[in-house]
Amino acid sequence: MQTILGSGGAIGVDLAKELSSYTKDIRLVSRNPKKVNPEDQLFPADLSDPSSVDKAIHGSDIVYLTIGFEYKLSVWKQKWPPLINHVIDACKRYNAKLVFFDNVYMYDPDYIGNMTEEIPVKPSSQKGKIRAAIADKIMKETKNGLTALIARSADFYGPSIKNSVMNELVYKNLRKGKAANWMANVNKIHNFTYTPDAAKATAMLGNTPECYNQVWHLPTDATKITGKQWIELFANELKITPRYMVLPSWLIGILGLFVPIMKELKEMNYQNERDYFFDSSKFDKYFNFKPTTPEVGVRNVVKADTGGF
Repeated sequence: MQTILGSGGAIGVDLAKELSSYTKDIRLVSRNPKKVNPEDQLFPADLSDPSSVDKAIHGSDIVYLTIGFEYKLSVWKQKWPPLINHVIDACKRYNAKLVFFDNVYMYDPDYIGNMTEEIPVKPSSQKGKIRAAIADKIMKETKNGLTALIARSADFYGPSIKNSVMNELVYKNLRKGKAANWMANVNKIHNFTYTPDAAKATAMLGNTPECYNQVWHLPTDATKITGKQWIELFANELKITPRYMVLPSWLIGILGLFVPIMKELKEMNYQNERDYFFDSSKFDKYFNFKPTTPEVGVRNVVKADTGGF
């Protein structure tokens, strides 16, 4: 049994599709799970309840934790620490392997221009400190009976993602005839992980025993592309003139007084004020994997939205 905790989220659906290549015994866990594959086992659960976590993991060989809580610091502080403790305890109890889908918030901002699995963990944000504590807990528990790996993604985009920053601020605005928005500096490098690649790679890692007890960056195209160039790719695919407006850091702070999501994004804005490059060469070389290029990824996002698939 391979179980996805948070099966309805940004990665869960694509991951379920990929896992069908390895097993027909897939359990989808969320508040209101829906089948992705015909044989999927649906397991409605409130993952804030320890007994529900225990029951969801019972009988599992591999557990993928891909849940995405509301993007709000107070929610993260309340929900992440108990959830990761309950998941680790249940995985150890039932001898299930854990695959944790992670982000890059815990990294030292001074190193985000060239992120590898080896750079320092030194978060500057409160959300980053929460993620750092989770990763630290998991890796420490691998020395205490847990078999686990961390699958880490950069900021992501993809055809099945409805509320990513790229989709919300760039693609949707351009599609509506508005100017795209970019935060802080449109001329800084910022590569993004394509979600179908991330899902495929997460399934590959989970089903490769020698990949456990370490951190892996998920495959991400190595093109050093700027925010302006991302906007141009989407505009070209939509066959419109690229237009954009940059939201400077000071404005994001003011908007945060009135727009809740902007308040949450403010502490993460350091990622847009400098070059942001995510290196996945460890994974790419190990699996001989070729990440999807930005041109193809953008084309697929537009096709999926306009019925081109």
